Amino acid sequence: MNLFKRKFVTLLPILAIMGPGIIAASADNDAGGITTYSVAGAQYGHSLLWVLLLTTLALSITQEIGARMGLVTGKGLASLIREKFGIKWTAFVMGVLFIANLGTIAAEFAGIAAAFEIFGVSKFISVPIAVIGMFLLVTKGSFKRLERIFLLFSFFFIAYAISAFTLKPDWGSAFSSLIMPHIEFDKGYILTLMALIGTTITPWGQFFIQGYVVDKKLTKDDLKIERGDVFLGSFITNLIAFFIIITTAGALFAHGIQINDAKDAAIALKPFFGEFAVILFAFGLLNASLFGAAIVPISTSYVITEAFGMESGLNYKFKQAPEFYALFAISLILGGLLVLTPFLPLITILVVSQAINAVLLIPVFIFLYLLSNDRKILGEYANNKIMNIIVLLTLMGISFTAVFYVVSTMFPNLF
Repeated sequence: MNLFKRKFVTLLPILAIMGPGIIAASADNDAGGITTYSVAGAQYGHSLLWVLLLTTLALSITQEIGARMGLVTGKGLASLIREKFGIKWTAFVMGVLFIANLGTIAAEFAGIAAAFEIFGVSKFISVPIAVIGMFLLVTKGSFKRLERIFLLFSFFFIAYAISAFTLKPDWGSAFSSLIMPHIEFDKGYILTLMALIGTTITPWGQFFIQGYVVDKKLTKDDLKIERGDVFLGSFITNLIAFFIIITTAGALFAHGIQINDAKDAAIALKPFFGEFAVILFAFGLLNASLFGAAIVPISTSYVITEAFGMESGLNYKFKQAPEFYALFAISLILGGLLVLTPFLPLITILVVSQAINAVLLIPVFIFLYLLSNDRKILGEYANNKIMNIIVLLTLMGISFTAVFYVVSTMFPNLF
């Protein structure tokens, strides 16, 4: 056996384990994520880049906690909440999750609508077709095959890195902003900051990572490799975010170009990158939106039915798991209807839904903190002090920004 074959055989067990962390983190670069990063760069230049450094750390730690709890217990987060805190608290958390996921699903369909509007197709045509098409594709086809296709398409996000280098930005300013926090006590700035947090660290993602390692039948013996998988995924997702902000900051913010909707963003990039920029933006947004529109509703159905002990999964027929399929359909329909609401701009849905995600992370993080420190459940695999500090600081940071935004909205003259 030659050296290449020996190395490949050695890598096989690692490749078999890896996946949940990278997929869970990559799914954060959905329609809401791309739009939020574009808005952050276009409106505030490099000044919000420092948030990425903090969210990378927070995402890697919180996702590692979820993966670790799944590996050790063999149970999803919803099941642990029900067993530890009872049905009432489980119902409360599932309600929070459903609201958060509904906003995210709406953002995915808003992304689909925005992508088609770039080519002159009305959202009243694209969204209903997308809702019906997504239901048929997921329930009638192979979801794993669809997932592979979407992940393959997501490779095209590397174009944002190419665009950033093409612009020849001020890298010194970018890296300085990355490590030196710049805070503006402005309502718009704080809302965008909250959206950056909420689009990176999502309530559904916390349930997804834990359920994924359980479904993949990984064990605590796989912890070391899975931890690397989670950390790599967290780094990749925010590296893409970094390049998107750099691109829009250099092309839009530097020239005083404001974004009113996704179509404006594509048109504004055209003078810098040509017609390809419009196609790239539309394709990237559509790809990310379709991926999210498939993953999030299914994740919602899985988690909620699991929490209440119902049959769930695409391997079941409708008669065997009616609650699972009904919840999946309801999520798609409600998300689509939100996008079709008259006079509600798509970019508002895309950005505000991410800020709401950040607020709804608070109760999820409280349960995550309590469970991950329970030695009766995790034993020696419970959190260490450093992990607890990062979780608590993240929780306090989200709470502070949420309170500030509410107060600044209610009492604008205070700031």
